[in-house]
Amino acid sequence: MPTRKPRVLIISYYWPPSGGAGVQRWLKFVKYLCEFGYEPVVYTPENPEYPSIDKGLLSEIPASLEVIRVPITEPYDHYRRLVGMKKTERIQTGFLSEGKKPTRRENLARWVRGNLFIPDARFLWIKPSVRFLSNYLSQRPVDLLVSTGPPHSMHLIARALKKRLDLPWVADFRDPWTNIDFYDELKLTPWADRKHHRLEQAVLKEADTIVVVGKTMKIEFANWVSEAKITVLPNGYDADDLSVERVSVDHMFSIAHIGSFSPARNPVTLWKVIAELVSKGIIGADLRIRTIGKVDAAVNDQIQQNQLGPFVEHIPYLPHAEVIAQQARSAVLLLVVNRTKNAKGILTGKVFEYLAAQRPILAIGPTDGDLAHLLRETGGAMMVDYDDVEGLRSALIALYQNHRNGIGLPRASIEPYDRRKLTKRLIHEVFDPLIQQKDG
Repeated sequence: MPTRKPRVLIISYYWPPSGGAGVQRWLKFVKYLCEFGYEPVVYTPENPEYPSIDKGLLSEIPASLEVIRVPITEPYDHYRRLVGMKKTERIQTGFLSEGKKPTRRENLARWVRGNLFIPDARFLWIKPSVRFLSNYLSQRPVDLLVSTGPPHSMHLIARALKKRLDLPWVADFRDPWTNIDFYDELKLTPWADRKHHRLEQAVLKEADTIVVVGKTMKIEFANWVSEAKITVLPNGYDADDLSVERVSVDHMFSIAHIGSFSPARNPVTLWKVIAELVSKGIIGADLRIRTIGKVDAAVNDQIQQNQLGPFVEHIPYLPHAEVIAQQARSAVLLLVVNRTKNAKGILTGKVFEYLAAQRPILAIGPTDGDLAHLLRETGGAMMVDYDDVEGLRSALIALYQNHRNGIGLPRASIEPYDRRKLTKRLIHEVFDPLIQQKDG
């Protein structure tokens, strides 16, 4: 190990003031890397197209951190014109639409997005970034490169720097690439599909270490590289975020869903079961369904069809600090795994904050997936399959009765997922070995 602080360049599209889930992982890693004797440097766009803004997160950036912000060109203005959006409208991730079904123009735009923006809409930033960082690193060397995706253009920047400068490179996958839930919606031609797979495999093979958030992704990537090259390092919760003023639990039976409510997450059977229990008087008028984040039209349609509209409170967006408070006050936290072919491997980052809130969780998805395994390991949650009517009915009745009687679930065992502990693992299992190998 060098006697000076090891320097690590982190290439990340999402960085405060970006809101949403994508920014949390490396914001927290950076926070504790500084605490544990590393010197991180963050490279991020100056003028990015973020789906949401949370200026409150700017206060979490360590004062000593060097953040390099370089302008980015993104083709989203052309995309907006193509689909008829206003200039001020934000592009949502995962094709979430708060309007009705996609129009013909929107379908055309999806084809353009999938086949011409490869690997994603940030591809125009790759070459300028490589030029800029090659010059920067010649003057201010680092010991290690980190790229985090999606967007996977960040990996391609790091890949080019690895080739030029022969630096150790860690490729961090917060989500899969060709196995991400909306990949089939990109309307890819065979040529574009092959290119995506070719780039993905090049990143996996050329990076020195692959870091993934769940065991299923490790198994999938092991088709291309040795398992020994892949480290599972999940998301987590930051204990500092929980040190807020104590929040009282709702008197209402509030079922809260935090985050984007996309069509793939639409729990159709749940809405039907809730409607049945309300019609029979088993769940009373004290029901409140609280959605915090963007809600797709398909989800709203199902809610209205089941006559649950009067029970719904929709909050389009909240800063992260207020989300933490909302989680703490809710009677039940709803977590729905995307109903897609990669469902078993989905381990959404918000589950750890759900668990840290120590509120009852109703999770819907594969009962043999990564999320189900985590919930069994930690306790404090109910996991029910998408179409398990009886399971959902039983779970809702139990949750409602427990809420009315003031009975909570056992406290979840979540200590291993503290962000500080996870950063220690990142250092000891990934960073230190690579730097020692470089210096040896």
